[in-house]
Amino acid sequence: MAQRLTDTIVKALPLPAKGNRITYDTEVRGFGVRTTAAGARSFVLNYRTRSGRERRITIGGFPDWKTTVAREEAKELKRRIDVGDDPMAEVDAERAAKTVADLCKRFEDEHLPKKRPATKRDYEALIARHILPALKHVKVSEVTFADVDALHRKITKSGATYVANRTVSVLSKMFSLSIKWGWRTDNPAKGIERNSEEKRHRYLSPAELASLTKALAEHDDQDAANIVRLLLLTGARKGEVLAARWEQFDLDAGVWTKPGSTTKQKTLHRVPLSAPARQLLDDMRKAAAKDAEYLFPGRDEGHRQEIKRPWHNLCVASGIVTITTETDAKGKEKTIVTPSARIHDLRHTYASVLASSGMSLPIIGALLGHSQPATTARYSHLMDDPLRQATERVGAIVMPSNEVAEVVQMKAAK
Repeated sequence: MAQRLTDTIVKALPLPAKGNRITYDTEVRGFGVRTTAAGARSFVLNYRTRSGRERRITIGGFPDWKTTVAREEAKELKRRIDVGDDPMAEVDAERAAKTVADLCKRFEDEHLPKKRPATKRDYEALIARHILPALKHVKVSEVTFADVDALHRKITKSGATYVANRTVSVLSKMFSLSIKWGWRTDNPAKGIERNSEEKRHRYLSPAELASLTKALAEHDDQDAANIVRLLLLTGARKGEVLAARWEQFDLDAGVWTKPGSTTKQKTLHRVPLSAPARQLLDDMRKAAAKDAEYLFPGRDEGHRQEIKRPWHNLCVASGIVTITTETDAKGKEKTIVTPSARIHDLRHTYASVLASSGMSLPIIGALLGHSQPATTARYSHLMDDPLRQATERVGAIVMPSNEVAEVVQMKAAK
């Protein structure tokens, strides 16, 4: 029965035996209060859109919303409806708004398959460990610069400064795609101040190479040892060696043709093989099954994925380690032995040997598969020795040895 609703009337309305019942107001058409068998009382407004669709929107619950205030809200909603608005459609859109969890899912389903396996694994780890725990329930449209900056600072505070930067990079890519997908109009990860990063320039010394070569010969896992040998002999990336197929190698011509799907630059890369590399591959080919697809098959199917533990053991056996101590909660000191070189540093070592031997930067870049000269420029300082030898040759011609002035060691002034 319709009646002019008041707080007293709403409070006294009997509850239905089951389900819900709506008691309408006589002053504002469509405005009423819904009571449920569970005892809830909520103000609602029934209306019809311009297209003729009947809708019902909940204004708010009693007694948080007083009847007079709820009635005024109903009047305001009706004014909006009269000019063509559909308040309930806005509520539905809000409920259906994509969350960061939805964004991560689509990013993993549509974008990551285009990436190299190692990159894909790294991105998935960042999403699982940092992005989802912090933002998964937040609507994509509601993520702010402050949210991303706070996450970056939190990860940085834990000591993982590089991880903090990588996390922001992944978020920035995700939000760039969200703009393309129509989920928001701007990128909240743009402009985040990143932590400073120092480029690594770690190369194995001749002594370290000699120790590593000895350790490789004595290592139990010779498949892993051969992976390291190929990395040293070709300067290839770890992922390229792990995923290498026998069909990519022409041992007679001494060429390894890497398909674009396996290279970082996504372009085909032909690499000449040295005599030791060809010998190693020839020995591996003879020992492999006739129908072997990969140089380094996995345990079940596909190719081998990692050599982290063998690399750790090889570094320990070679003395390529950093030794630190830390104290546990009981005050007991514990010695920590960690490799002082990464697997990727084998690629740097290959390049350093080339540079120190007098090879030009363009040649080094071509062998490494660099698409940008600036990438190869990091090895320019290693060319000091061959450059010094070259300029000494000029000096020997311009000033023969019998005309060279004697160099006298000067004493430091007191």
